[in-house]
Amino acid sequence: MPTFRPLLPLGLAAVLALAGCSTSDPEPAPTASTTRTGDQASVDALLAKMDLAGTDARTIVEELDTSADARPLPLAASVREDALLLGDGQTEVALPLPEDEFYVSLAPFLDQTHECYFHSLATCQGELAQEEVTVRIVTDDGTVLVDETTTTYSNGFVGFWVPRDVAGTIEVEHEGATGSVPFATTEGSPTCITTLQLEA
Repeated sequence: MPTFRPLLPLGLAAVLALAGCSTSDPEPAPTASTTRTGDQASVDALLAKMDLAGTDARTIVEELDTSADARPLPLAASVREDALLLGDGQTEVALPLPEDEFYVSLAPFLDQTHECYFHSLATCQGELAQEEVTVRIVTDDGTVLVDETTTTYSNGFVGFWVPRDVAGTIEVEHEGATGSVPFATTEGSPTCITTLQLEA
């Protein structure tokens, strides 16, 4: 897993705002085929700069979300419904995510949370970091997608790749406290869920 070295500070605040973890009125998701610079060389250069050369978007999402480095990371990384946006303050690129999978990142909480729509791998920080939780994700037709006990990442989130175009319920249990929220992986759905409060 890469340790992220500082990047050029020029414009970093702006690109971090792009990927911020506090928007309830999201801007339209970009398409995975677009980059601000418009060429593969720029994509390759940015990935190399971030020590992510040769890594696909799905793997980058997992590596950044599970990174133990303190937030904020020195980059911008926002998970949209079909693309991963990466930026360093000078260049922004969109990398395609799997066509048949949707990334849902969940930050269950007891007392404190924040608004979030598109999950920022670089800035989002949930309340329950490195805590054991049991997660059950079930679709409206009763299909069990996830039923496991896991540990939240250092950023307080835990992420799952689930099928696209489904809806259902996410249930979480932590030390006797439980909670549930609806979810969907249809067009326009959020990739960041911070509304699941756990209660005894």
